[in-house]
Amino acid sequence: MLFDSPVFFVFMLVVYPLWRALPLRVGRWWVLLASLVFYGWWSLGFLGLLLATTTLDWALTRSMDRVAEGRRRLLLTVSVVSNLGTLAVFKYLGFFGAQLNAGLSAAGLEAAVPVVELVLPVGISFYTFQAIGYAVDVYRRELPPVRHFGDFLLFITFFPHMVAGPIQRSALLLPQLDPMRRPTSEQLSGAAWLLVWGLFKKDVVADNLAPVVARAFDSPTSSGFGVLLASYAFTWQIYCDFSGYSDIARGLGKLFGVELLENFRRPFFATSPRELWHRWHVSLSQWLRDYLYVPLGGNRRRPDLNLMATMVLGGLWHGANWTFLLWGAWHGAALVLGRRLPRPPLPAWALAVGTFHVTVFGFFLFRAHSLGHIGELLARVFAGVAPAGADVAHLSLMVVLAASVLVVELPQERYGDTLVVHRLPRALQAVGFALVATATALLASTYDVQFIYFQF
Repeated sequence: MLFDSPVFFVFMLVVYPLWRALPLRVGRWWVLLASLVFYGWWSLGFLGLLLATTTLDWALTRSMDRVAEGRRRLLLTVSVVSNLGTLAVFKYLGFFGAQLNAGLSAAGLEAAVPVVELVLPVGISFYTFQAIGYAVDVYRRELPPVRHFGDFLLFITFFPHMVAGPIQRSALLLPQLDPMRRPTSEQLSGAAWLLVWGLFKKDVVADNLAPVVARAFDSPTSSGFGVLLASYAFTWQIYCDFSGYSDIARGLGKLFGVELLENFRRPFFATSPRELWHRWHVSLSQWLRDYLYVPLGGNRRRPDLNLMATMVLGGLWHGANWTFLLWGAWHGAALVLGRRLPRPPLPAWALAVGTFHVTVFGFFLFRAHSLGHIGELLARVFAGVAPAGADVAHLSLMVVLAASVLVVELPQERYGDTLVVHRLPRALQAVGFALVATATALLASTYDVQFIYFQF
């Protein structure tokens, strides 16, 4: 059930008016039921797995309050290992089996390891990290364990965020779900803008760029210019796809009186790799910092090694492919160099352009199919970058679509406010809303593209 699909529109037409009509103490259980239906729409088997892991996490964290310190550490270990183990089986078992077979073959051995390819449960990377973060917070006594299973299940499954984030911090989300509150007029107005702007970024910008990207990365005959163009186009595609999802998620949360974490803060205005990761996929960046980088030693000891390890593992979180590991290593190296080298004496716009190009090359690595494919694409670029065929038209399309996003993000950045549209008079707000909604209806791509981060 995709946020931009007709079936989700019908789902909300049923769920939301009834939630508004019910008393809040009853309505929250209606939201829980709706969240289970939303997730189970993909697969009842996936829903069963989610219920099993959630039940185990709830039972383990509930027990932490009643045992001695050594047992509490054991319960935390069981929770983390069970969550990461489940994630590893579904996401990495086939990949590592194939790599082991390749290694055995290279060593001249004939022994083969069975390679099992499992269907990846939707959203498993996101709800797994959210559950681990909650368990660690309970272990650290930063919050008490949730007493009632239904409350914990709603925390994990609240449908606006559970499939592709943002990854929610327990201390921020739990108090908003018990008790739930009616949305304020300000929240409703913010929800309207986030929903329409998120749909525009996804359906108009990201989905119209998808064929430009596929034409270069998935064709063996694309030109060097086409590969370069597709690298820039994919950077805008994945940004508008994922930030569009995150905006829609925040907007849906506001409809239910819930404030979800802002996951993107105009990252292409960042003037350094460090600032980029304060703006891009904020919930994952904070999770990796608090639950991986700091426990590894943070800035206290071996910070460069800790940065590299954190970013490489962050790359692995995205999927079982060497290209994701290389993407993580690229950004880890950029962070280490940014930490070691003095800030260049350049204007902010020049630093932003440089940081953007670090990001573009990273996404070139991210989008490639394999390490060998990276070599093939680079060979095309170095062989010549002359445009061919529809490349010029695609360049014009990318510039127009990217400019349409920047027109909105420039004032957002100027005032440091994603909802800067609310600073306008109400009449102008209505005009802006109508323009974006009309553009979305008229210009939405017919190219069917699932949200990119559903595969992670």
